Amino acid sequence: MDIDAFRQMVAKNPKGFLGRYGLGNKILQESGSAEEAVEHLTVATQLDPTHVASHLALGRALIGVGKKDEAKPILTAGIDAALSGRSNGGKDLVPEMQQMLRTLE
Repeated sequence: MDIDAFRQMVAKNPKGFLGRYGLGNKILQESGSAEEAVEHLTVATQLDPTHVASHLALGRALIGVGKKDEAKPILTAGIDAALSGRSNGGKDLVPEMQQMLRTLE
């Protein structure tokens, strides 16, 4: 889907997890506004706190806007969700999130 399709999804359903995650992630992929990505990905992690990819994307976006201290608990929560079994997958993303955390220390 293109970015406009995700924007339409969010406009139709602002509390829809998939639209928020998709839009935030697409913005990051297309080197768009990291601040806007943070906004959508924050909502996505609030709507589904166990979606590991949302935590990874939000961590990236926060680092992109210079909010490294805010990225740490987000990445940690994603790792915890994956390793605790509460998430529906995402264990493959744990090494990347752990590496990101190491670079923030």
